[in-house]
Amino acid sequence: MKLIERYIAREIMLPFTVVILILIGLFASFSSARLLAGAVTETLGIAGLIKLVFLKTLIALEVLIPIALYISVIMGLGRLNKDQELNVIRSVGISGHRIVIAVLTVAIPVGIISGMLSSYVRPWAYGESYILDAQAEAELNTNRFQAGRFYGSEKSGRVIYVRNKDEADKQMQNIFHYIKKPDSSEIVIAKQAQQFKPTAEDDRPHIQLSEGIIYQLTNIASTDDVIQFKKMIYFIDNDFVTNYRRKAAATRTLWESDLPRDIAELQWRISRPLATILLALIALTFIHTSPRQDKTEKTYLIAALVFAAYYNLSGLAKTWVEQETIGSVPGVWWLELLMLLVLITYALIVRQKHLSRSR
Repeated sequence: MKLIERYIAREIMLPFTVVILILIGLFASFSSARLLAGAVTETLGIAGLIKLVFLKTLIALEVLIPIALYISVIMGLGRLNKDQELNVIRSVGISGHRIVIAVLTVAIPVGIISGMLSSYVRPWAYGESYILDAQAEAELNTNRFQAGRFYGSEKSGRVIYVRNKDEADKQMQNIFHYIKKPDSSEIVIAKQAQQFKPTAEDDRPHIQLSEGIIYQLTNIASTDDVIQFKKMIYFIDNDFVTNYRRKAAATRTLWESDLPRDIAELQWRISRPLATILLALIALTFIHTSPRQDKTEKTYLIAALVFAAYYNLSGLAKTWVEQETIGSVPGVWWLELLMLLVLITYALIVRQKHLSRSR
């Protein structure tokens, strides 16, 4: 890479590093605040909260990286343009093609990283976050229970109370469990309870209750049932682990599927590198519209509107493929083709103006 290209690439990479760190910090802070408001720490603890924030940030990188690069190209080349350095560069015989190449030397590696994150890291992060989210919301997950507190769910009509709990071995004493059903209610009172992890014999986590009584209260029968037990097992639903989730599915699995939703997810992942590069080139077009400082704010506003329009259209393109509004061809690629057409049209207009000035 020649000196000029290295200089332009450096002017883009410096703000890119700063912007991506700021965006990651803001997103992580926002995610932490939402999880804390949902009392996730009571269920997963601080370590689980940090891991969940980390996973959600990894998922968001496929959006944060293109945004950071888009902003960085406008900031870096905008600074060169404002200080008349681009005019000096052009005056010594450096063509616009070399400036584009300098931008591509940054955009292509960043696009490849974005594609790797989207195709491999993002599905893994989604899978791990699904498990943590489900553990945080699991009604019978004893990790969330603290002694002396009631836990209720309006969705299921379940109320649980634990008087004592041993955090070391997860044993609980004096448990009250109430659940409201459509035509009956059930109250379980037990002296002890302990949660067990999945084993080779049974892959479902479960809670074992000891020495208790079950009161079954019905609205239809004239008498209620009372059942005494020494041991009873509650199985915890772990369908969140086994159920198929396309966002967490391996890219190879999506390749082999012909379902519209899987095709849309696969095309979305593959399109991320191209979208990142095209956004960087679109950002380059704004530099020619703001050679003076008094147009900088207007340029940033237009650039923000263009990115917002692209982001909304990309989500719409994916939805159309999922709903079979459009087929797998052109799929989500029509948006990238539209962006490429806009860039080619812009390049032809600039070239025509340049030829007119030369004449």
